[in-house]
Amino acid sequence: MTAEQWARTVRHQLGLGRLLPLGGPRDGAWISEEAAGAVLRAAAEDLRGVRLGAVRLGLARPEEAPEPAVPPPPSALPPGPLRLAAEFEATPAEPLPVAAERLRTALAGAAAGLLGLELDEVDLRVTALLDEDAERSPVRVPEPPRAAEAGPGEETLVAVAALAVPGVGLLTGVLGRPVYIEDRETGDGSLPRRHVRVELAAGADRRALDVAREVRAAVGEVLADRPTVTVLVTAVTV
Repeated sequence: MTAEQWARTVRHQLGLGRLLPLGGPRDGAWISEEAAGAVLRAAAEDLRGVRLGAVRLGLARPEEAPEPAVPPPPSALPPGPLRLAAEFEATPAEPLPVAAERLRTALAGAAAGLLGLELDEVDLRVTALLDEDAERSPVRVPEPPRAAEAGPGEETLVAVAALAVPGVGLLTGVLGRPVYIEDRETGDGSLPRRHVRVELAAGADRRALDVAREVRAAVGEVLADRPTVTVLVTAVTV
């Protein structure tokens, strides 16, 4: 099994889903599909006469996706506009196109305003009609993220810098360690440059992309050699 296949298997087993780009090629930030999906479901929970079903996020135009400016997490999607595909049920109280537009607006607003996802398409498919007095299905809440401790030395320095950023709830270790430091070949014959990956849970009071950007800046400044930095958001907590 290759490293990429192993990473994909682990992500599937842990329920993270795809690792989606936050922002553009120079933002160096990703978020798990599970974390993004939980925010989107919460945004649709209070919509009258609509019940959100399956949600899937992926690249809208994978063949046009640019290379990221920093190394991505294992088998993460490259940066680029996303396509959101979702199923929903609705009551006959209003025309289905009207209900779909309300849902589309809520999902797109949460994706951009709460997370920082760049959506190019929002495709909705109605799967059933609901009785007007149908009880609302409870929203599945992901298990709370577990805090992980960074290793000694520079890993601790990175962890302290990341946790000091407003909006960082805790560091997580879903892919292994919350702070991962490695030497990366530059490809131009010069000495390897170090790279840092920070894995965290963000709070819902700030946009996830803004939190990730500030973590990258803080971590880049705390280490003397100014390494490249990637941030992976694995949960968004309320």
